[in-house]
Amino acid sequence: MALLVIASCQLMVVLDITIVNIALPHIQSSLDFSTTNLSWVVNAYTLTFGGLLLLGGRTGDILGRRRVFIFGVLLFVLASLLGGLAQNSAQLLAARALQGVGGAIASPTSLALISTTFEEGPERNRAFGVFAAVSAGGGAIGLLAGGMLVSWLDWRWVFFVNVPIGLLIALATPRWIRESERHPGHFDITGALSSTLGMVLLVYGFIRAAQDGWGDPLTVASFGAAVVILAVFVFVERRSRQPITPLHMFADRNRAGTYGIMLCLAAAIFGMFFFLTLFVQNVLDFSPLAAGVAFLPVSAIIAVGAGLASQLLPKYGPKPFMVVGALLTAVGLAWLTLTDVHSTYLGSILGPMLVFGMGMGMQFVSLTLMALSDVPAHESGAASGLLNAMQQVGGSLGLSILVTVFGTASRNEAENQVRAYLSQATPAERLRFQQTRELPPPWGDQVLTSGVSAAFIVAAVFTAVAAVIALLVIQVRPSDLERLKGGLGPGGL
Repeated sequence: MALLVIASCQLMVVLDITIVNIALPHIQSSLDFSTTNLSWVVNAYTLTFGGLLLLGGRTGDILGRRRVFIFGVLLFVLASLLGGLAQNSAQLLAARALQGVGGAIASPTSLALISTTFEEGPERNRAFGVFAAVSAGGGAIGLLAGGMLVSWLDWRWVFFVNVPIGLLIALATPRWIRESERHPGHFDITGALSSTLGMVLLVYGFIRAAQDGWGDPLTVASFGAAVVILAVFVFVERRSRQPITPLHMFADRNRAGTYGIMLCLAAAIFGMFFFLTLFVQNVLDFSPLAAGVAFLPVSAIIAVGAGLASQLLPKYGPKPFMVVGALLTAVGLAWLTLTDVHSTYLGSILGPMLVFGMGMGMQFVSLTLMALSDVPAHESGAASGLLNAMQQVGGSLGLSILVTVFGTASRNEAENQVRAYLSQATPAERLRFQQTRELPPPWGDQVLTSGVSAAFIVAAVFTAVAAVIALLVIQVRPSDLERLKGGLGPGGL
């Protein structure tokens, strides 16, 4: 029951990133969003969620994780209710930002609660497996849930659905989860402010780059300010007696390697969901609900991969699953580059998605376990927040890079397709194109497909880099395997 409560919270927070995507066209027409401002329905959540993760994780260490967990969940519930009741764009964006704050408090605390709730060994391995499956597969479930709610009810229910779920989680938590030991200390205010502001600027820079390009002055300014402020953060943390993020965590090669792998994998999984959603709806003409159903096998196979890894970890250790999992995700993404305008879901999409999902499931449980390995109890919240921050930054960075690649490849292909279309278009069709600048199928589909294929090539490179890091950096000692089996190996994992 404790695992159900923790996993339900993580699922609620993670799927909220994608469940809203399906509802965006309906939100736009209902609340009179401009096309430019519509992206901020997603970005407002991403910005506060990514910016406050480090602070949220540390708060649980100091004030008690169960207490902070409940507060984060209730704040998320309140924000969801306000989002569903929003009558204009400003109200909805404010609610989405508040949702991100609640998520940033609840998500790292829920991961840290696994360390304090489950005994080390097979029990904790299984718990991490479930948590990892939810973290990696929540995006696909969000697409399905969003499609169902929008098709059968109303866009407001993508927010309202969180209210009963969150309230049940908050009510069940005191009964099934014990409070962690509090580790009295003071908040590193300077570190908290610099980390939050630096992370917000960094995530905003990635968001801006995806929308307006890497050369945009505001993009460059955001990245420049983020580098300066995060440098100040590192300086402050090195001198602080009770830092919000203990920098010695990076001294462990396994943990540092894990963070690098998470950056690469988050970029790949964000990109996979984003571009395949475009492809199945625009090229294959899937409805929002059909698109959600199409992604459901990904969640199922991620759960299978995570379950397999959690069972075999005590025997083989995390490294083989990190390496093999990264290679499988690279193969799946490389396979997706073969899609074209004649591709079908069963013939060209399902197979690569299953390979990709199996690799992701195997990796996420290993990464989650390794990130919290050998971390003192009073720092597990900070370690959890750091892993979540790496996932969020990696996703934002990767998606902005992939969108840039997609845009460049699409523009190059569009030049060829425009010439081909105009060479056989009637005068009326040429006039319509001059007015709309939109190519009809199959010419427009060819442009989209070319951009998607190029993006998947770069995403496959990200996962190949993750495989190299896993192979060359990660080390597993015999004592680590003992700890995974529930023994008391002296350095421990």
